[in-house]
Amino acid sequence: MTAGRPRAVDKTAALESALMVFWEKGFEGASLNDLTRSMNINRSSLYTIFGSKQDLFYLALDHYVSGRPFLSSEILNKDTAREAVEEILNLSADSATDPNTPPGCLIIQGGISGGEESQFIRKELISRRNDAEHNLKQRLEKAKETGELPENSNPAVLARFITTVLEGISIQAADGATREEIQEVIDLALQLWPN
Repeated sequence: MTAGRPRAVDKTAALESALMVFWEKGFEGASLNDLTRSMNINRSSLYTIFGSKQDLFYLALDHYVSGRPFLSSEILNKDTAREAVEEILNLSADSATDPNTPPGCLIIQGGISGGEESQFIRKELISRRNDAEHNLKQRLEKAKETGELPENSNPAVLARFITTVLEGISIQAADGATREEIQEVIDLALQLWPN
């Protein structure tokens, strides 16, 4: 009896499965057995197609970001900075509480804690969060220059505040907060918008 041709792997479906495992368990908590089982492939195929576990995480992270419009810098091009921030907060809350995905946000929860093995992941996630905050700060600086924000406003502090609310949305959702409960927080945050 001759061996059959190896089964073709749907890379997108396998990557989506890996994403869900990393999102639910974090980098360190996701074992190779968890990943290969959810991706329906063996370890050899995982390494051949995706590289190392770290490479797979980065691919899953890029896949996650590409599917989340609130993480796109394009959203910052709304007519006003306040509209952009409101949409970012609402889309983040929608994603964090989506019943079809693990609660929270992979970029927040994928590497909050961990040992030596995951330090490079933590650094990557911190870098991505810092980049997002920097992009938001630039949009808020533009809003200040055009008079949308008052002259005495501080775009860096406002960007840090909004980022803190976003990260809190993820943690609250992971802890079981409902979309409605998170909306109350968003409404309060927006009441604090500088006039």
